Amino acid sequence: MSRSGYRSPYKTPTPNPAGWISLLIIIIGVCALCWPLTSDLVNNVASSISSGVTSIVHGPQPTLTIAVSPEKVDLFKALVDAFNQRGLKSTKGETLRIETVQLDPEAMLDAAIAGNFQAMSPDSSIWLDQLDRLYEDSTKSTTGLVGQTVRYAVTPVVIAMWRDKAQALGWPNTPIGWSDLLDEATHDPNFKWSHPSTASASGLLATLAEFYAGAGKTRGLTADDVQTPSVLQYVTSLEKTVRYYGEGEYAIAQRVVSNGRNYLDAFVASEQIVIWANQHPGVDLVAVYPKEGSLWQDHPLALLESQSLTDLNRETFRAFADYVTSADAQQTILSNGYRPADLSLKLDGPNSPITAANGVDPAQPQTALQVPSPAVLDVVRESWWLTKRRTNVVLVVDTSGSMEGEKIKRAREALTSSAEAVSKDSQGTARIGVVTFGSKARCVCEPSPDVAGVSRQIQGISASGATAMQ
Repeated sequence: MSRSGYRSPYKTPTPNPAGWISLLIIIIGVCALCWPLTSDLVNNVASSISSGVTSIVHGPQPTLTIAVSPEKVDLFKALVDAFNQRGLKSTKGETLRIETVQLDPEAMLDAAIAGNFQAMSPDSSIWLDQLDRLYEDSTKSTTGLVGQTVRYAVTPVVIAMWRDKAQALGWPNTPIGWSDLLDEATHDPNFKWSHPSTASASGLLATLAEFYAGAGKTRGLTADDVQTPSVLQYVTSLEKTVRYYGEGEYAIAQRVVSNGRNYLDAFVASEQIVIWANQHPGVDLVAVYPKEGSLWQDHPLALLESQSLTDLNRETFRAFADYVTSADAQQTILSNGYRPADLSLKLDGPNSPITAANGVDPAQPQTALQVPSPAVLDVVRESWWLTKRRTNVVLVVDTSGSMEGEKIKRAREALTSSAEAVSKDSQGTARIGVVTFGSKARCVCEPSPDVAGVSRQIQGISASGATAMQ
C-alpha cells in the first residue's frame, strides 16, 4: 500500500545532580520479568539531563525550540543542522535559528503546557488532540494550544522479528498477524516479544490494532467494540504473553542491537526502526506487517500558540515548515528510513533504504486501519491497563556506612519518589518491593501494590556496615 493509504487521524525544576546520582544508584535491580520498566525510568532521568530541557528558560525567546520524540532525534538533528547552516534572515534582519530538546511524548505534553518550548514534533498527531484537551482543562479555556501543523514523514507500525523466527512462522509466503503471535507465544514458552507502553505512539497504535483484530474490523472501531467481552478476552490473552513492558521502541531496539538474538524474538516498532537496527553487525530483522491491518505514525510538526510566542518564532517556524517539506529535506527523510510526505519520491528508488535487503517492503502494508475518535483512543488506553500483564518492580539501594547522613536521607526521598512514580505510571497495578544491601542484602518489603505501605517501610531504612557486592 502506498503512503496515500495512510490516514492521520513540565515544568522542569532546577537540576540537582546529587539527587539524580542518588536515584541512578538506587534503581539498579528489578525482577527478571520487569526490569525494563525501572530501567526506562533511569533512562528518562538521564535523557532529561543530557537533552537540555533543564536549561530552557520561560518567556519570549529569539531561538525557536522544538521538542522531538526519541526515535527520530538523528533525523531531526540532520534537518535542523541543515536549516541553521542556511543562515536565513527574518524580515527584520534577525537570524532564523532552531534548537531541539528530546522528550518522550507524554513528558512532551506536560512540558508544552509549562511553556518550555514553542513547537513540537512527537511521533504521532494523536498527541496533539490530547495536548489541546489537557491545555483547555488546565487553563479553563476553549482554545487549544496547537497551531499551524505540517506533516513531513510517515512510517507504519510493524512487528519487528528476527528473520529466522519469521521464516519459522511462514514468512514471507504466509501473512503473519496478531493471531499468529498469540498462537506462537501460547505454545512456545521460550518465545519472547516486547510491547511498548501506550505512552508511545507505537505502543498505543499497536494496542489499537489488537483491538481492531479482536473486533474483526479495519475501520469504525467504537467504544462498545473495545469493551465487548470477546474482544477484551482476545486482547487480554495476547497481552499476557508479552515478556517486557515499559520502554519505548527506540530503547527496545537499542537493547536488541546490544544484547543480540537471544534477548527477544520480536518487538513492536515503527518500520524505520527495523531499517536502523539492521545497519548493525549481527542484526537481521524483518518487518512483519500484521495481516489484520496496520496503523501509521505521522510525525507532525506543530507550532504552539503560547502567550510567549514571538513574531520571530512564527517566522522561523514557517521557514522550517517550508524546509522540511522541500525536495532536499524530503530526500533526507527518505534516506533515514522514513516514508516522505512527498508522494512523488519513489520508495523503491535506487537511493531508498526501504528495501527487502533492510528487512522491509515498500509495497506494504496492504491494509490501513483507521484511527478512531479521541474518545475511543481513551477507552483503548484505559482498557490496556486492564488487559496487560501485571508488573513486579524491586528497587535496590546501597545502605552501607558510606551512605550515612545526608546521603541516606536523599536515598529515602528518591526511593519514595520512584515508588510513587511507578505506582502512578501503572495506575496502581504494579507491585513494588525494596531490597537494601550493606554488609548483606535484606528485603525491606516484598512486592506490594500498597505504595503507601512501601513508603512507610522506606522511611525506616538506615545506613551502616560495609558494602558487600557479591
